[in-house]
Amino acid sequence: MENDKILLEGHAFYAYHRLNQEEKILGQRFIVDVSMELDLQQAGKSDDLNDTVSYSAVYDDIREIIQGPSVNLLEALAEKIAQAILKFDRVQAVTVRVKKPEVPLKGSILEYTGVEIRRTS
Repeated sequence: MENDKILLEGHAFYAYHRLNQEEKILGQRFIVDVSMELDLQQAGKSDDLNDTVSYSAVYDDIREIIQGPSVNLLEALAEKIAQAILKFDRVQAVTVRVKKPEVPLKGSILEYTGVEIRRTS
């Protein structure tokens, strides 16, 4: 049976990550999408927050990581976010996508660059 999912998409933050020192000084936008896999049946029946995962608690963790100490790689941001979300007892798996929009690349501008990882508990 496929797991139920909670989707949190389009978190936009301004932060200071990447290899290039100039990017770390000037900063840029980052967009984070999260898909958490867990059993939502009890929450659907009980209508009780205790039977699910608080969206705002997850958001707070994502914000703390993105706005926290600088890292060089999008992969590192995604991994930190995934590990933080897996600490929620009910979450069985998480997919994290971190995107950096409007990336200049040798005479062109990409819509975004990004990474997507999936981790299980």
